[in-house]
Amino acid sequence: MHPPGKPEKSRLDELAGTGVPTLVIQGGNDPFGRPEEFPDPLPGTTDLAVVPDGDHGLAVPKRAAITQEDAMGIVVEAALEWVVREIVGNGVPR
Repeated sequence: MHPPGKPEKSRLDELAGTGVPTLVIQGGNDPFGRPEEFPDPLPGTTDLAVVPDGDHGLAVPKRAAITQEDAMGIVVEAALEWVVREIVGNGVPR
């Protein structure tokens, strides 16, 4: 969402202005933008899923409350739910 340590250079307007349904999967400790920096609700049609303790690559430290396998499960589940709701649920042709 922004360069690390430079939240004033936010690209949130670009993200919100895509004009298409968008899913953001964000690490809870991502230096490029933490989940709390996203407005609630997000403008437009942007959904947010969070991997607790995840970094920019969604990796979680060994001391995290969840395992890396759990983190990837969150990613897969969020993406699958989003695709079913936004793509399949809207009757988009295959």
